[in-house]
Amino acid sequence: MLTRRDFLGASLVLAAGGLLAPVRALGQAQPLRINVVYTPVLIFAPLFVAIERGYLRDEGIEAELISAPGGTSVFAVLASGRAEAAVGGLGAALFNAADRGLDFKVVAPAHSERPPVSTPLVVDRVAFERGQIRTVRDLRGKKVSVNVIGSATEFWVNAALLRGGLTIDQVQLVEVNFPDVPAALANGAIAGGMLGEPLTTLAEDRGQIVRLSQDFIDNVQVTAVYYGGPFMRDHPRQAVGFIVAWLRACRYLYGGGYSRDDVALIVQKYTGVPADVVKRARPPYHEPNGKMNTNDFARLQEFFKNRGELTYDHPLPPSAYIDTAFVEQALKIVGAFSPPAA
Repeated sequence: MLTRRDFLGASLVLAAGGLLAPVRALGQAQPLRINVVYTPVLIFAPLFVAIERGYLRDEGIEAELISAPGGTSVFAVLASGRAEAAVGGLGAALFNAADRGLDFKVVAPAHSERPPVSTPLVVDRVAFERGQIRTVRDLRGKKVSVNVIGSATEFWVNAALLRGGLTIDQVQLVEVNFPDVPAALANGAIAGGMLGEPLTTLAEDRGQIVRLSQDFIDNVQVTAVYYGGPFMRDHPRQAVGFIVAWLRACRYLYGGGYSRDDVALIVQKYTGVPADVVKRARPPYHEPNGKMNTNDFARLQEFFKNRGELTYDHPLPPSAYIDTAFVEQALKIVGAFSPPAA
């Protein structure tokens, strides 16, 4: 395995263009300030950990976070040059942006869902206790929310409805940002909604919601790390360094990481949810070696095609929107991860 000194003392092949760029030792350069798009929920914890534990700083990067609900907003920010990187869902916006030739790439997975999922389908507790909504079938014809229509969350709600005996066409799909879901349920604006952790556990503690379905997806990659083209081409060392920091954070979270006090406090800082709630939330899974499952991308693309949310009618190959070179270079630095012995 290459050491950090060996790697950073050598020339790096640019992942986007195959060009060579000189690389200086980290200590000789000022930190590069970059903007990163994110959403303040649990599944983005590797980003929070990479900042707070100094993993990004070790790579000569200072990150400024820009909050966005997801969907097209992520690509709008990347395409405008207002951000160098983003963490977001694998939705219709990804495939439409790639088909239009926008200057970005998926460079690493962010998280996958395993039951009990960290973004369940929830309903109002009062409605549940009164018997108004006790099963997924009771949502027929009613309003059900996702944070962004056309996002990966739409794929999740479809899976939850199918598991409960409905199709997505048998409900009225609406948009509600995650933090607003409990109130929307309480005032009857929606009958059900997808809600991401740790907000789910917080709302549960407050007696606001009941998890109606939380076992509808198993090991599906639904979020990713994205780079804008200029960041990939103009700052190849930091582009690799960001993935190094991301993988270190994923490994720090591996296993029982979310139950540790320091991690819970970090997540509290970025989500506003108390640390004790974070420790009890359903944890997402973050791939410690950055392996991407292109089959999941294909499934998502087909789903959004069938939903009529793609602006093209031909399948895009993974090479049109995925670049694995940064993960490959990062693994030369941090090495392959093996789970610790039980």
